[in-house]
Amino acid sequence: MKNHLQDSMFQEMKAREIFNQAQQFSFAYLDTIYERNVYPTEQAIANLTVFDEELPKSSSKAEDVITQLHEYGSPATTATLGGRYFGFVCGSAVPVGLAAKNLATYWDQAPAMHVLSPIGSKLESVVEKWLRDLFQLPQHTSAGFVSGTSTANLCGLAAARYRILQRNNWDINKKGLNGSPKIRIVTGKQAHSTVLKAVAILGLGVDNIEWVDVDREGRVIPELIPELDANTILILQAGNVNSGAFDPFEVLCEKARKANSWVHIDGAFGLWAGAVKELTHLTKGIEMATSWAVDGHKTLNTPYDSGIILCADKDAMTAALHMSGSYLVQSKERDGMFYTPEMSRRARIVELWAVLKYLGKEGVDSMVLTMHQKAKQFALEIEQIEGFYVENEVVFNQVVVRCNTDKLTADVLEQIQALRTCWLGGSQWHDKKVIRVSVCSWATTTKDITKSVKSFEKALKMISH
Repeated sequence: MKNHLQDSMFQEMKAREIFNQAQQFSFAYLDTIYERNVYPTEQAIANLTVFDEELPKSSSKAEDVITQLHEYGSPATTATLGGRYFGFVCGSAVPVGLAAKNLATYWDQAPAMHVLSPIGSKLESVVEKWLRDLFQLPQHTSAGFVSGTSTANLCGLAAARYRILQRNNWDINKKGLNGSPKIRIVTGKQAHSTVLKAVAILGLGVDNIEWVDVDREGRVIPELIPELDANTILILQAGNVNSGAFDPFEVLCEKARKANSWVHIDGAFGLWAGAVKELTHLTKGIEMATSWAVDGHKTLNTPYDSGIILCADKDAMTAALHMSGSYLVQSKERDGMFYTPEMSRRARIVELWAVLKYLGKEGVDSMVLTMHQKAKQFALEIEQIEGFYVENEVVFNQVVVRCNTDKLTADVLEQIQALRTCWLGGSQWHDKKVIRVSVCSWATTTKDITKSVKSFEKALKMISH
């Protein structure tokens, strides 16, 4: 019996018309990304109802599928690639990263094992070395390439859990947590929610966390850290989600080292400060930690999704994330499945390698420092407008802004979002409603900052009148 669907797919692969079509639509999207509204219009969002349909009974034309995605999907995207998106610390994407991801999409590699993807295995090994060098971490540090810092934090804490229990002659992989020795979790009161999520998933219990007070900027106060021991995981952060502040790593890591405690650093966007000559004072001492979590798709501006777990205890990491099976093929080269929770995952390493290769050390330094400078510019310009106040010390890329009252701050934020010139989110900072400004795009220009600040001013006038 002739398989017409199979014949159609062979023809589509050979003709390449749908690939050319998708490429043309992609270029058309990029042509407008820096001028368009940062957030989609109400009409564009309303038009998404076109996707509300029952699963078709028969196959569709490939070109119709791609056309529908472009015509209704492209207008309904948030322009995170542009220079005026300042919400949720979402980076843009360096052009070479997009191009590399596009090429890797056609490769469709899954680097769980070297035998599955020799190129994926090789690039992961290379980038692991580059990251050690860039952050000046111990030479035995290993890396796992995951979807984001949420997963990276989970991996780091899983490795810590394994090592601490192993020291107590308890094999977590065989015995589980029931009846296991107690593991202490010590962290600051403004730890990121992904840390709490990881603690909960790993069965360590959020209620068991020993909370430490923080200062005005959200940094852990060293003098208030409880006595540490070998059963303790001390969780610190490089980049407070609101203020961008960094914990005092040098003094805290030294204290933890003396107690033989495990130190995990949540550095989703802030760890990249360690790669900038003018900002390395912010990350001084991080090399004394045991594990570090960081995103590529934030400050480094790789395409989504690109998270990294770095761990100085390779054995604990691979034991916590172990894989086994008679059908698996281990090699003398890198088998990525031992460094991540997933076996089936795309080769996100391709675009991470491409961006690092393209930028080099000097390029990373320049790009990240520019984000810091644009954040400083934003703070300087917004403070010139009566009615706005900057609530934090701008040490990296975060600016916390408020108006005279909570209601006014909330109303102004809503109006800014409605104007669509830029997009920002709100937060709570020292019991006050605030507007969070995260400068995290290579594409942000001085004009983008000024234009965005003017939209703040316009929004305030519209609300006040």
